Amino acid sequence: MESIGYTIEKPFSATEERSFEKGTTLKLHTDLDSVAVSYASSKVDANQLRLRLKEGLRLGTISFDNIKTAFANQLVDKIIPHWYGTPWSFGGHTAVPNKGKIACGYFISTTLRDMGIKLNRYKLAQKSPIDEAKMISCGSVINKVHQDTPEKAFEEIDNLTTEGLYFIGFDEGHVGYLLKREGELFLIHSNYLSPVSVCMETLKESRVFKRFNKFHIVSISHNDTLLQRWLDDGSVL
Repeated sequence: MESIGYTIEKPFSATEERSFEKGTTLKLHTDLDSVAVSYASSKVDANQLRLRLKEGLRLGTISFDNIKTAFANQLVDKIIPHWYGTPWSFGGHTAVPNKGKIACGYFISTTLRDMGIKLNRYKLAQKSPIDEAKMISCGSVINKVHQDTPEKAFEEIDNLTTEGLYFIGFDEGHVGYLLKREGELFLIHSNYLSPVSVCMETLKESRVFKRFNKFHIVSISHNDTLLQRWLDDGSVL
């Protein structure tokens, strides 16, 4: 099946139609005050989710696999969408979606923090991609991909990943989230190329992806140590 390339630049409202036609860029309008209120609510929801999951695990009513799925869905579908369309800049470090600008590293560290992972978002964001991968990994495996063409790199990444959320470092130059959902690979990042903002795009069509041949990949949603620290309100950095 041919992959469908698209870029999401803005959060969806309940009334907006989602139309993912090949090559389409979605430009959606939002009210910044309502986004701020909604984002604050999503952070509260993430903390309540953490407490419910921790109790469910203690009681034996849910499995750790349930926690992995719930964590990834909350981050990808509730926290991150508020950031779509927030402008990129090299030194951007806003903590409020669509107010100010944000660099790629700060996008990662801020959204992980707002999901409830205890970390210093400044220290994490200022690390190199490989060192950021090491911190997020919490000692788990870091998969290193080095290929001479984007096609070969994509194939190896596809083979290395299963359904879920990952951190991806691009050599020494860029970071983002890698999402595999229903077999399709997506890159969620603060994009320094068009649209020069936070967006989600298919990995295969990403211009940033095609500029690199070395990648560091760490699982987030399959990282038991990281998720246990989240459940226990323990520090990562």
